[in-house]
Amino acid sequence: MAAVNSLKNLLNDDIRQLNELADLLKTEKEKLAESDIAALEPLTQQKNDLLGQIRERAKRKIHLLVEMGYRPNSGSPSRFIQSSGVEDLIKPWQAAEDAMTECHKLNSVNHRVVTHVQKRLARLSDIFRGTSGQQKLYGATGEQTSMNHRTILASA
Repeated sequence: MAAVNSLKNLLNDDIRQLNELADLLKTEKEKLAESDIAALEPLTQQKNDLLGQIRERAKRKIHLLVEMGYRPNSGSPSRFIQSSGVEDLIKPWQAAEDAMTECHKLNSVNHRVVTHVQKRLARLSDIFRGTSGQQKLYGATGEQTSMNHRTILASA
């Protein structure tokens, strides 16, 4: 029973911090839209701190689940929690998963915004370098690269 209470407390901490993370991600999206680079750095540090704490708790949660009989090779912890029938854990576990899903969605949106800005900057850079009219190839990561007609084989 002590493991259940400890796990419940960890889940409540997760829910609280995941909600904080969601708020940070919303603020980050606003700052990205405003191109407020100076405001992004402290947000990034706060996100990293929160994520570090969430990761540490994840390790402790796994240890508690193992104490309760969960075997990591038997499937997802969510299924174990659902099948345990412990109502004190099912609701907070689901709330934490929902908060995590929300954070993932918000982070995906921010990722798309950053990717768009990077592509825009790359196009501007190509224009400044005078390579905007050149053919482009796709690299191994799917990024476009300009194909230069001048290849330097050696230099002294």
